[in-house]
Amino acid sequence: MKKMLLALMVTGLLALSGCVPSQTQDEKITVITSLFPQYDFVRQIAQDKVNVRLLLPAGTEPHSFEPTPLDIVSIGNADIFIFTNELMEPWIVRVIENVKSDNLLIVDSSVGIELIDHFHEEDHEDEDDHEDEDEDHDELDPHIWLDPLNAKVMAQNILEALISVDPDNAVFYQNNANKLFEQLDELKAEYDEIFSDPTHKTIIYGGHFAFGYLAHRYGLEILSPYTGFSPNAEPTPQAIIELIERMKEADIKTIYYQELIDPKTARVIAEQTGAKMVLLHGAHNVTTQELQAGATYISIMRENAQKLLQGFKNE
Repeated sequence: MKKMLLALMVTGLLALSGCVPSQTQDEKITVITSLFPQYDFVRQIAQDKVNVRLLLPAGTEPHSFEPTPLDIVSIGNADIFIFTNELMEPWIVRVIENVKSDNLLIVDSSVGIELIDHFHEEDHEDEDDHEDEDEDHDELDPHIWLDPLNAKVMAQNILEALISVDPDNAVFYQNNANKLFEQLDELKAEYDEIFSDPTHKTIIYGGHFAFGYLAHRYGLEILSPYTGFSPNAEPTPQAIIELIERMKEADIKTIYYQELIDPKTARVIAEQTGAKMVLLHGAHNVTTQELQAGATYISIMRENAQKLLQGFKNE
């Protein structure tokens, strides 16, 4: 009944919105993005040529987010909607089904990126002992943006979408995109330097799996008491105990925690090991304060790089 009511609400709102032009009075195209990285890439590439909106309210954790009927209407009235992939935003199927607009370009920013399993190969060696986790082992990682080279692919997809909808500003978009590509290359070079000769290759993360692509590129081991992507799934006491023992054995003194949720699990582990708690920002979304302070994907990832470097030095 609730699903039927929602469908009726969306249908009604979309019917009412049929007379609303997709472009605003100033003739700028309207772009809506699902997550902060795409939002920031649009800002960097298009600047003042478009009206861009982040679908997620500031400070909202994205994994449990569901668009409202009004959000779906806003998407239908936009010129471009950019999402991450169907794994990160499973609700995109419902949006596509309900939005009937000849003017809307829906962009999957993961096109051209190979998705990876979020578990490391060594985890599969224990599959016999964890038969109930087989489903998790088949789960692909949606956090593609946390590898700078994947971010370049995403930015390229966004560039092509902007040029497709607004060819009059193609040169402007291309020039700005080239600057962004250079910054992303520089960012990758910073990470290359950090992981060229680290003291160890183990990162303790007191949050859900988000940095799988970074780990994959640099051969890192990221250990977490969580078994999947949802921060709502609490880790078991046994998983926490095993992680504490591993930290003590390896003499690791830093535990990283994720943005936008209470780091209670990381706090417990830090108390038991004497480790320092450090934010490692997954850049899914930002707070109002971060947005007002001018946070960008590049600035967040550079800060992450310095925190990783400092963590290795301390250990």
